[in-house]
Amino acid sequence: MSKKTDSRPLVLVDGSSYLYRAFFGLPPLTSPEGEPTGAIYGVANMLKRLVAEESPEHVAVVFDASGKTFRDELFAEYKAHRPPMPDDLRSQIEPLHELVQALGFPLLQVTGVEADDVIGTLARQGAKAGMRVLISTGDKDMAQLVDGQKITLVNTMNDSRLDRDGVKQKFEVWPEQIIDYLALVGDSSDNIPGVPGIGPKTAAPLLAHFGTLEALYKRLKEVPEVEVRGAKQLPAKLEQNKEAAFLSQKLATIRCDVELPLAPKELGMREPDKERLRELYTRFGFKSWLRNLNDGIEEMPNPAKGSAKAVPAAPAKAAAPAPAGEYTAVLDEKTLDAWIAKLEAAEYFAFDTETTSLEYMRAEIVGLSFAVKAGEAAYVPVAHSYADAPKQLDRERVLKRLKPLLEDPKRLKLGHHIKYDAHVLANYGVALAGLRYDSMLESYVLDSVASRHDMDSLAEKYLDYKTVHYEDVTGKGAKQIGFAEVRVEDATRYAAEDADVTLRLHQALWPKLKSVPALKKVFDEIEMPLVPVLLKMEHDGVLIDAEMLKKQSAEIAAKLVKLQEQAHKLAGEPFNLDSPKQLQNILFTKMGIPVKRKTAGGQASTAEDVLEELAEEYPLPRLILDYRSLNKLKSTYTDKLPEQINPGTGRVHTSYHQAVAATGRLSSMDPNLQNIPVRTAEGRRIRQAFIAPKGHVLLAADYSQIELRIMAHLSGDTGLLKAFEGGLDIHRATAAEVFGLKPDAVTDERRRAAKAINFGLIYGMSAFGLAKQLGIGRTEAQEYVDLYFSRYPGVKRFMDETRLLAREQGYVETVFGRRLYLPDIRSSNQQVRQYAERTAINAPMQGTAADIIKRAMIGVHRWLKESGVKARMVMQVHDELVFEVAKSAVDTLQAEIPKLMSAAAKLKVPLVVDVGTGSNWEEAH
Repeated sequence: MSKKTDSRPLVLVDGSSYLYRAFFGLPPLTSPEGEPTGAIYGVANMLKRLVAEESPEHVAVVFDASGKTFRDELFAEYKAHRPPMPDDLRSQIEPLHELVQALGFPLLQVTGVEADDVIGTLARQGAKAGMRVLISTGDKDMAQLVDGQKITLVNTMNDSRLDRDGVKQKFEVWPEQIIDYLALVGDSSDNIPGVPGIGPKTAAPLLAHFGTLEALYKRLKEVPEVEVRGAKQLPAKLEQNKEAAFLSQKLATIRCDVELPLAPKELGMREPDKERLRELYTRFGFKSWLRNLNDGIEEMPNPAKGSAKAVPAAPAKAAAPAPAGEYTAVLDEKTLDAWIAKLEAAEYFAFDTETTSLEYMRAEIVGLSFAVKAGEAAYVPVAHSYADAPKQLDRERVLKRLKPLLEDPKRLKLGHHIKYDAHVLANYGVALAGLRYDSMLESYVLDSVASRHDMDSLAEKYLDYKTVHYEDVTGKGAKQIGFAEVRVEDATRYAAEDADVTLRLHQALWPKLKSVPALKKVFDEIEMPLVPVLLKMEHDGVLIDAEMLKKQSAEIAAKLVKLQEQAHKLAGEPFNLDSPKQLQNILFTKMGIPVKRKTAGGQASTAEDVLEELAEEYPLPRLILDYRSLNKLKSTYTDKLPEQINPGTGRVHTSYHQAVAATGRLSSMDPNLQNIPVRTAEGRRIRQAFIAPKGHVLLAADYSQIELRIMAHLSGDTGLLKAFEGGLDIHRATAAEVFGLKPDAVTDERRRAAKAINFGLIYGMSAFGLAKQLGIGRTEAQEYVDLYFSRYPGVKRFMDETRLLAREQGYVETVFGRRLYLPDIRSSNQQVRQYAERTAINAPMQGTAADIIKRAMIGVHRWLKESGVKARMVMQVHDELVFEVAKSAVDTLQAEIPKLMSAAAKLKVPLVVDVGTGSNWEEAH
């Protein structure tokens, strides 16, 4: 399988951007001596995470230097409107610089220019030297530095990346037009004036038509031809503000010719100064980092290979580095025979496929690799097609020779994300059997909190081995070639290593799994048996009515136009509903609505939760929320799903990922079928487009209140157990208990309050959150919580004991023994620690629910296969399974599915399964 992994980059960090985001975006912290430390902690934490995720070979953290810059000379009012830096932030700058350098990061400040200019110069120099450059910033000005091959922006706050196409998609102009775009639009954060009245929706079409600011001003007479609002008035407006536009262009231009003390290749990570770190952590009161440093598990950037994330109590890294392997290209029948004999004699073997695509339904095999012992592997090329490629064995003949071996359930196989390889083989009529081990899933079961389970990351973590990356053999960007164009000698080195490293990882991970019997059981009885279940579901796909979705798209588009018109009327002027900047201006400047929260950059926030709060008093925020919701439905589902229908099958084929969610839940991607909203009429209509073929119906089977039932089981609370055992309406029963009423006297309002408490508590909701949700006072909400715990003391005891146990051992477990590590459970930051405590309470319930439905899927899959009933499982969505059933088999399935799903776990309360059928998914609910 082709690994889409870049070589290690030059990472340039906009330290000034980090500083403001940390200060305004995180709660204030203080040291034992009372000095502010929140920004210091936040920046250091972001840097550690960035290095752990990117493993850069070279890195620099760049801060603005004090004093004026050349831009202040160009424009006296540049950034003049900014409020002075808060004293609590200013006092953290010098100690932060100390900490950054003690961690081993090169730190740069250059007087007379801004951090942007230093980063721009380094980025261009690095790209010219052939380095891949990642700029970590939240500043849109930096988009001008993005090129088509080497330079990318990454925003660690939302984990978004902007390459050349990403810039075009976000701003509707290309990177090389960003300067002119800012010249027209301006930038209020830096007091760059721009042209008054020209916003993004006007600037982008103008630049699309004219290309540059200079061309625009040379051809002002053509402006009315551009399809933008008020085009006839634009020439005069542009002419009046010509000087401001070209001044703004100069201010927005990032200099890339700054004289610097260090070149990109000189920006290597240094060894961290552990003694200085000890002093600083002690001074700042960063107790968990100090403890980790003393215990040798501090997340320390490594100058040789970046940083691997360390988690308290999680499996440790292997001590000795793995040696390089000896790899063979199989180009003749005799060598193939010898390798088949090795595979047949082996207890198990590792294998991997190299393909033309990561889309499993479209992927074609280019070659296969095998390994039976560490350091020895072979690659069988079958479809390399470059001009002077050597003669290769015929693909169909190779697969025919391997088919008996691959389909033999007694011949045990090992892969890394083996489900993908099984899909690819299925495209050629080979039904892979004997799926015994998967090193990706071994890593995931050992430590689901670890951010990465890809082969390259795990090889560094457990084998201290740096793999050949995909781009090392295919190139990058526009010049990247397909794997079929890779020379066989290079492909052998890369592909045989995949099989070899998979085997070595298994040999490192399997003993660790076996040493914890509960985790081995999760692997053996849940995760590995689930692979063929997911394989069949994905390969079968689900039927979609494309025409229905297209019709819905058109209807939503009409509603969006109406919402825009209503918004413009409420605002008293037209504005771009998709522009946070314009929305900020309308809501907070023009309409005078109070600012509820600021962004990390100090701007008034227009985030969804802020608008929800404002919508309680003002109509425009509610309208904006409705607009955003509809727009997301259209772009994510009604527009996109029809494009994702496979032309060969006429169906949509999602990918269910096992090694993503920390709790064990499955994750659906490409497309995501688990996030289709059901609370709105438009969202529910999307489910109507999921249909059954002729002669069939869809059957939906859903666990009823499964997490509350798990809470009753784990807590053993008598009241909860009694309510579930009696088949009572749990929310009505809770309301009766909490408010001292008879069940038939419980009002809808009381039941709603009880429901909020029931679900809120298992997700760690505070009295403040409950008050907000119910629209009552905090004191009254606290009384509700206290009453709840007095009626259900077992729940309170369970929550207290779980917090304590989590602090003692560093993890919590599901009913079936799955572990969730909690690295922040002992954090000195109260907010961080409390979040970990809430996770500790919720994770056993979410994780147990995930385990139960996985076990149910395995049992149902086995029964369907053995019974021969004309039905197939086509979707899994949270606590629900969806089946495509022949009409003749509906009665059988309605009787059997609830039994099979209920039998997936033996709890102290019954597992209830609700079943419905219909011609489409919505109707089946």
